[in-house]
Amino acid sequence: MKRSQYAVIGLGRFGSSLARELVDLGYEVLGIDKDEEAVEEMSDVLTHVVVADSTDEDVLKSLGMRNFDCAVVSIGDDIQASILTAILLKDLGVKMVVTKALSELHGKVLNKIGVDRVIFPERDMGIRVAHQLVSPNLLDYIELSKDYTIAELSVPKRLSGRTLKELDPRAKYGCSVVAINKKHGVIIAPTAVDTLDEQDIMVIIGTNEQIDLFESEVIR
Repeated sequence: MKRSQYAVIGLGRFGSSLARELVDLGYEVLGIDKDEEAVEEMSDVLTHVVVADSTDEDVLKSLGMRNFDCAVVSIGDDIQASILTAILLKDLGVKMVVTKALSELHGKVLNKIGVDRVIFPERDMGIRVAHQLVSPNLLDYIELSKDYTIAELSVPKRLSGRTLKELDPRAKYGCSVVAINKKHGVIIAPTAVDTLDEQDIMVIIGTNEQIDLFESEVIR
């Protein structure tokens, strides 16, 4: 089965970090930036790198952008270049266009032009860190929508040996444990009889309020 191919346009801190991780996950990545120094820095890391102006339609065509499964526009501080690049990628028929937004207004414009996914790295990371600071047992926090969240919660010592049936998070709090990460492996879709051990990591899905209530009443 053919591996997905990614293009990352803009090799600043966010773009280069994203591109490195995609390579580490085993995918082919084309890196594009106008800055020769940024491109040179990533030349030994990515599958291909090129110095190019992503606002030039002919350049994007020559790079075969329409053949990529996903293009990520992570241009640093030039909103006009970000928007124009996203429009050109959509016009060229790239299957999925993901664009980093520099502000809420920028994000609204990107949504209007049909970008498949708009991301706010600084805002989202700020939200995640804030939740981790106020909830010591919260290891990670990902907002799926305005209301729904996936959270990773570390199991405290006092819950060791308890089963999910005893905790009964769905009936009592409305949230669901969808996985338990144990030392010996991950249990996907755990059943009521599965037992928790200290330092296990529960992956929970629910509304923000449901998870907050479960975390405050059961985990703390």
